[in-house]
Amino acid sequence: MKSNLKIIIVSLTCSILSVIFYSIFLNSISAEEDKNNLAYLDYSKSFLNTSGINNIQYSSNIGSQDLTFAAKKSINAVVHVKNTSIIKENDSWALQFFYGDDSRKRVGTGSGVIISPDGYIITNHHVVENSSEVIITTNDNREYEAEIIGSDEVTDVAVLKINSNEKFEYILFGDSENSEIGQWVLAVGNPYNLNSTVTAGIISSKSRDLNEYDQINQSFIQTDAAVNVGNSGGALVNINGELIGINTAIQSMTGGFVGYSFAIPSNIVRKIFEDILEYGDVQKGLLGVRGIALKSSYSKQLNLTDTEGFYIDIIEPGFGADLAGLKKGDIIKEIDGVKINKFSDLSGYLSTKRPGDKVNVTYSRENKLNKTTVTLQKVNN
Repeated sequence: MKSNLKIIIVSLTCSILSVIFYSIFLNSISAEEDKNNLAYLDYSKSFLNTSGINNIQYSSNIGSQDLTFAAKKSINAVVHVKNTSIIKENDSWALQFFYGDDSRKRVGTGSGVIISPDGYIITNHHVVENSSEVIITTNDNREYEAEIIGSDEVTDVAVLKINSNEKFEYILFGDSENSEIGQWVLAVGNPYNLNSTVTAGIISSKSRDLNEYDQINQSFIQTDAAVNVGNSGGALVNINGELIGINTAIQSMTGGFVGYSFAIPSNIVRKIFEDILEYGDVQKGLLGVRGIALKSSYSKQLNLTDTEGFYIDIIEPGFGADLAGLKKGDIIKEIDGVKINKFSDLSGYLSTKRPGDKVNVTYSRENKLNKTTVTLQKVNN
C-alpha cells in the first residue's frame, strides 16, 4: 500500500513538474515569437508608409502635359525618308559584257526633320548615301521629291530640300549645350516604317564617344528613349518641342533597341547646316594642340595631381594655341565656360565653331589657373 502511494506521489510530482516546465517552455517560445514579430514590425517601419502615396507626384504625371505639348510641336515636322540607290554587282566591263548589266535598285528608309518653312530637312548621311532618288513623306501622307544639298560623312549629317513652294511645319533649334543629364526628351521618327512614332526617355550622358580609339571626333547625346531601325535622322526634342539632337545610332548586339541610343547635338547640326548652305562644305576650326584627356592612370604616369582636363602634349607651331601662349604640359579645363573632362567635350564644342572664331580657354599650369583667348584656324582637309 505504501509502495503504491509512493508511486502515485512520484507520478503526480513528475506530472506537475512536467506541466510547469512545459509552461515555461511555451512562454519562452511565445516570448521569442513576440520578439521576432516586434523585430519585423520595427523593420517594416523603415519602409515608406503607403497611406500617403497619393501625395507623391510620379514623373509620368509630372511630364505628361509637357511631353504631349512637345509631341504636338514636333510630330508634324518629322518626315519619312525613302532613299533609292542603284547597286551594281559587276563593276568589271568584261563581266558586264558576258552577263549584261545586273544593276538593281536598293531602297532604304529613315527619318528627317524639317527645320525651315521652305522645306529644308536635316537627316543622317547614311540614310541618303549613294541615293539616286529621295522621296519625303510627311505626317499627313503627302509625298515630295527632295534634293540632297550637302552631306558630311564624318559627322553623319545631311541636308535635303523639298522640291516644293509650299510652306511646311518645322522645328526650331534648341541649345543642346544647355541640355542636362536627367532631362526628359522625346525621340520622334519612323522605326520599322511605323510613321510618326514618339518615344520618351531621359538624357543619360553627354559628350559620349562610342570609340575613343578610332580617330573620329564624336560627341553624342546619350538617351534611353527607344530608337530602332528607321529612327535614323529623326528628332530628339526637349519638353519645349525644340530640336536638341538628330538620332543617329544605337548600341546593340541584336540590331534592336537595348536601352541606349545616341543623337548628334543640335549645336553641331546647326553649324553643319549653315556651313553647307553658305560654303558648300563643313568649315572646321583648329585649336592647334594634341594631347590626351586625363584620367587617374595617365595622371600617375605624368606625375600630375589633376585627373580631369585635356593635357597638351604637342603645340602646333604658328597655330592659335601657340600664338595665345599655351605650352606643352598645360591642362585645358574649360572653353568658353564649358567644362572639359574628356576629349569629346573638347572636340564636341570645337565642332560648333568655325575658322576665325575666338574661344576663351581656361587652363592649368603648375597647379594655377590661367585664361587666354585663342583664334581658331582652318583645317586643311
